[in-house]
Amino acid sequence: MANTETALKEATTIEGAIGAALVDYTSGMALGTIGGGKDLDLTVAAAGNTDVVRAKVRTMEHLGLKDEIEDILITLGSQYHLIRLMKSRNANGLFLYLALDKERANLAMARHQLKKIEADLEV
Repeated sequence: MANTETALKEATTIEGAIGAALVDYTSGMALGTIGGGKDLDLTVAAAGNTDVVRAKVRTMEHLGLKDEIEDILITLGSQYHLIRLMKSRNANGLFLYLALDKERANLAMARHQLKKIEADLEV
C-alpha cells in the first residue's frame, strides 16, 4: 500500500504527466500535489474539478443512475485532465487528478496506470 506522497510521485512517472493531486471533493482542498507550474496551478485545478465531480454525482442522482463513476476525462487542445474517484472505504469523497500533455501521453495507458495507483493508495 502506498501513501499519498508515493502515489503522487508514481503518477508523475506516467508518460506525459504534467502534475497530479489527491483531492477531497467535499471541501475542494488538495491533500497533496506534485508538479504543475505557472501554467497549471494544482490548488486551483483541485477546487475547480471538485465542482465537476459534484455536478456529475448530482446529475447521476437526479437521473436515478445506480452506478459509480470510474473516471472523468476532460480533453483540452493540448492536455488531458483525468479525474479518478477513489473507491476504498477510507477514501470516500476523494479523487486523484492527473494532468497530461496530449502530445506525449497515451490516454489508455494513463487510465490503466492511474487505476493501479488508486488501488494501491492507502489514505
